[in-house]
Amino acid sequence: MAGHSKWANIKHRKGAQDAKRGKIFTKLIKEITVAAKIGSPDPETNPRLRLAIQNAKGVNMPKDNIERAIKKATGADGADYTETTYEGYAPNGIAVFVECTTDNLNRTVASVRSIFNKYGGNLATNGSVEFLFDRKGVFQIIRPEGIDADEFELELADGGAEEVEFSDDYIVVTCAMEDFGNVQKKLDEMNIEAENAGLERIPTTSVNLSDEDLQQSMKVIDKLEDDDDVQKVYHNIEISEEQMELLS
Repeated sequence: MAGHSKWANIKHRKGAQDAKRGKIFTKLIKEITVAAKIGSPDPETNPRLRLAIQNAKGVNMPKDNIERAIKKATGADGADYTETTYEGYAPNGIAVFVECTTDNLNRTVASVRSIFNKYGGNLATNGSVEFLFDRKGVFQIIRPEGIDADEFELELADGGAEEVEFSDDYIVVTCAMEDFGNVQKKLDEMNIEAENAGLERIPTTSVNLSDEDLQQSMKVIDKLEDDDDVQKVYHNIEISEEQMELLS
């Protein structure tokens, strides 16, 4: 991971999500709707839907909201969403990968391009930055009290985990994309439920920025995350613990 701290970036994203609770609900509802529409509305037979529901519960989304999203997907008037990605650069040469779910591609590409241009970045062609990221399974777990870190790490290694990163409050588990299901199964066997889990894009190399440059580059990323059609934004900035304070 080239020294890249997944926890620092996840912590930043978590802080941003907590500040925009309504936004994260909207994105998760969209993911539940898409998962239910392209697969079964039954989470027991639809792993993507089961994961989306788990992540929604992780941010305390009410059960009624989850059930309405599933019903919307199976109804005749359900929204017809398309999943698409965009790649570009924020100021200071920062690689940015954007995942979107939209019912209007023209609106989405215009909005994404406008954000890049307005804040000093530029939208690039597909494939321009994708190679700078590895697709990995990432599980964010609230650290259980009294856990034996060494034993926990060995258990998950048996299930296919590549890396287990501990902080005071959280554990971040990373695995190869192909082992996502195996690690999920291992966590189920251990009776541990991740607060958030999914496939993430982890940068293969990361960039350190001065405080001023960091704030400049993060304007593009923050504005993209605010867009209703954007589900996730990935970048290759190495954010230090000290710089976390600047972004809060």
